[in-house]
Amino acid sequence: MPMEKTFNAAEAEARLYAAWEKAGCFAAGANASRPETFCIMIPPPNVTGSLHMGHAFNNTLQDILVRWHRMRGFDTLWQPGQDHAGIATQMVVERELAKQGITRRDFERREDFVAKVWEWKQQSGGTIINQLKRLGASCDWSRNAFTMSGAPGAPAGEEGNFHDAVIKVFVDMYNKGYIYRGKRLVNWDPHFETAISDLEVEQVEVDGAMWRLRYPLENGETYQHPVEFDEDGTPTAYETRDYLVVATTRPETMLGDTGVAVHPDDPRYRHLIGKTVRLPLCGRSIPIVADDYADPAKGTGAVKITPAHDFNDWEVGRRNGIAQTHEEWIEGGKTGKKPINVMDTRARIWLRDNHDFAEDCDPDGVARLIAAIDPDDEGRMPRQDARDWIIETAQEEGWLDGIDPDRHMVPHGDRSKVAIEPYLTDQWFVDTAKIVGPALEAVRDGRTKILPEQHEKVYFHWLENIEPWCISRQLWWGHQIPVWFGPELDEHGQVTDLLGKQFCAASESEAVQLAAEYYREKTGRTVEVGVHHIEDTLEGFRHEPMPIAGSTAWGDSQPELNHVTLSRDPDVLDTWFSSGLWPIGTLGWPEDTPELRKYFPTDVLITGFDIIFFWVARMMMMQLAVVDRIPFHTVYVHALVRDEKGKKMSKSLGNVLDPLELIDEFGADAVRFTLTAMAAMGRDLKLSTSRIAGYRNFGTKLWNAARFAEMNGVFSDESPMEIRSNSDAVQTVNRWIIGETAKVRQAVDEALENYRFNDAANALYAFVWGKVCDWYVEFSKPLLLDGSAEDQRETRATMAWVLDQCLILLHPIMPFITEDLWGMTGTREKMLVHADWPTYGAEMIDPDADREMNWVIDLIEEIRSARAQMGVPAGAQVPMLATQMDPAARTAWDRNEALIRKLARVESLSEVKDLPKGCVTIAIEGAHLALPLAGIVDVAAEKSRLEKGLAKLDKEMAGLMGRLNNPKFIDSAPEEVVEETRDLAEAKRDEAAKLRAALARLGELG
Repeated sequence: MPMEKTFNAAEAEARLYAAWEKAGCFAAGANASRPETFCIMIPPPNVTGSLHMGHAFNNTLQDILVRWHRMRGFDTLWQPGQDHAGIATQMVVERELAKQGITRRDFERREDFVAKVWEWKQQSGGTIINQLKRLGASCDWSRNAFTMSGAPGAPAGEEGNFHDAVIKVFVDMYNKGYIYRGKRLVNWDPHFETAISDLEVEQVEVDGAMWRLRYPLENGETYQHPVEFDEDGTPTAYETRDYLVVATTRPETMLGDTGVAVHPDDPRYRHLIGKTVRLPLCGRSIPIVADDYADPAKGTGAVKITPAHDFNDWEVGRRNGIAQTHEEWIEGGKTGKKPINVMDTRARIWLRDNHDFAEDCDPDGVARLIAAIDPDDEGRMPRQDARDWIIETAQEEGWLDGIDPDRHMVPHGDRSKVAIEPYLTDQWFVDTAKIVGPALEAVRDGRTKILPEQHEKVYFHWLENIEPWCISRQLWWGHQIPVWFGPELDEHGQVTDLLGKQFCAASESEAVQLAAEYYREKTGRTVEVGVHHIEDTLEGFRHEPMPIAGSTAWGDSQPELNHVTLSRDPDVLDTWFSSGLWPIGTLGWPEDTPELRKYFPTDVLITGFDIIFFWVARMMMMQLAVVDRIPFHTVYVHALVRDEKGKKMSKSLGNVLDPLELIDEFGADAVRFTLTAMAAMGRDLKLSTSRIAGYRNFGTKLWNAARFAEMNGVFSDESPMEIRSNSDAVQTVNRWIIGETAKVRQAVDEALENYRFNDAANALYAFVWGKVCDWYVEFSKPLLLDGSAEDQRETRATMAWVLDQCLILLHPIMPFITEDLWGMTGTREKMLVHADWPTYGAEMIDPDADREMNWVIDLIEEIRSARAQMGVPAGAQVPMLATQMDPAARTAWDRNEALIRKLARVESLSEVKDLPKGCVTIAIEGAHLALPLAGIVDVAAEKSRLEKGLAKLDKEMAGLMGRLNNPKFIDSAPEEVVEETRDLAEAKRDEAAKLRAALARLGELG
């Protein structure tokens, strides 16, 4: 049955992928013929996710390497899986429940909500898998992993031991002192009511205000404040003030102020350092401290310090003793200042029963504030409403100094899109300083390489300045922290802290056993231990244990401790903690599985630069801390996929390209080849549909070449020759194309070995389209039509072999069209996905054939170029003159005259002593040739046309260069606009150069 005229991607892609899966082509070890292994771990997409352009790019590059290694006989595994994506998944499920009028708090039990998440996961979680299959990703789907597999409550079909691995690592790291619980300032998302990482925060510029508030000095203190200045800025007049003016964009946090900072060298305030001011509204006495953070030139130079609600203030407070932990405050004799949290988990102002807030305040002021802002437990005031009330009150009472408009950055949660709060709370942390060293050394000593090398600097900078890693999240979906709390006892068996003792264990029964041993040791008797199962993450557990003396909690004497009830920490682990174990967890650790022994460490990690911190560095730290081995030897960091103008794709800009829509329109192969051809190391891609359409045409060109071969009996020869070396062919053109095939094989292998994906794609494009389709097909026609029987047989065999090599070499990048052609163009022992990758090289190259045929190609291209520049009519047959030809050039002409004359539209070749006037010379090795164009070309008209075009280009170039040479344009214009201007100037420069070359050639005509 003859081939169809065109490749039907929509039909073929689904059919071929199903055939690959049915045959087990992607299974670990499939097609292995050598002992070496090759393993790639897929960066697990969120189970909530759908395929976007970044996924398409990332997974195309992975698939190329996997298919290439599999065809070379490596024992290959591409390990797929999805991340449970704690906050993102919980957000999706809560949003779906909201459509039914249900919130998370409507569930009586935590596990009922979690069951809903599992239900959603089973219904929708496979979306990203099916989309990756449409792209052609050749993962071993039989091993698909999930970072919550094996977790309590997981339904049937979600078996696995990833949860066991996560819990074991937490327990081991806790016991080694790498994990601890402490009070720190975190980014708090009041919508999801959870801590989030710095990297999950996006800065949003907003129009706001700077409010100036007067804080009265205490103890009769005053100072002289400058109010008039001369032209040099020297004060010339002063006024006596008994207050300091602080400027703030967040007046609602003032209720948590523990100090005011001024610069130690600021002459206005130097003598007030160590004095105090009284906080309006609540009457708290707070000190004036000296700190370089206060900028004399910014605002009023006096900065309110609210350590529990600002990261900078926290550091100032720690340096100056006005942000002590509870323990430090107790140990210091209850002097200094504790940080004061005045908000609840929903960013509402919380004053009732807030003992830290009320401790140093005027009772009447506290009562007034509670009545106005927090009248009852359900009446806590939203932060914006509290801000409005405070400013209104300040204006009424006269301590509002003024309001200035101010545009500033406000941090927002990248998923909730609400303003986040710096929030002081107890969280779990990894003491990264204790585990970061091996991760740094592994890259420094070259055991793991990061490409491009520029990203090594980013990696080192982040790890060398790493902060403790907050790994707890106040969510219900995730790995629950395996720590139980109970009363802490002193050496006399007396309770010192109701929830101060931690029992970290892999299971509840082990925690109970640990607790029983602790209380037996402390009391000398058996104490019954039970567990209270908390259902509500936010309300059911006190995150801030209250240190107590025995008499405070139990009266004058504590009763005998016979029964203890443990409470499990309801928080879950940060998603990046579990995904940090992805390499070993997916291979079955902590079990000693055959896959773990075979494929770990893995080989290459391909990932985007945006998760070097999120994921790559954490995997390095975690694997080295847990199993003392690097997780991979190479990290290839790819750039962003941008739109054709270089802008980042964004829904708000309307420039997002959907890879699935592109696959529908152009086919997966065209999308994959485009991404590969543009994957220059370290350079962002500028993607356009026109580029994809162009590479679809490339696939069509290959298809047409195969159809030409079919129509000329290439695939039906009863006794085809097998090409094993260059000597298997006699005809020069066949020996040449065999050598060209060997060159591209070497180029592709070298490029892929060095992760130069674009070089591999561009080499194949130039070979398949340029050498095979454009030249070899044309060169073969005389042999196929008019050659001897042996010439025809040799050419058919050579063409069949060359096309096979095209399919093999292109398959990793364009798997669908190549597999379809493979099945149509011969009887095959196995599918192309498992075809043997070639190893031939220099021995296949014939220098003489190479020199001759490339001379012919160069000559034809030079003639075509001259004709185009001079405006010679396309159908005109033009004579050619030669004043000199060396023996090699003469031989090349004689052997290929018919081809040259046909393809270059040359009427004849005549040898002359001197060239007549009106000739255009042709630059070619070993010969002096020319085209006599006098009488064929209107020189004056052509010259006028070229000069007009050149003048227009020069004018456009001047405008573009004027912009590029203007520092204001470079500094103020968006980066993508500057880059677009540079690209346009370069294109105009190239076009002008071509016109000048054409004018120079035209000048030869006289």
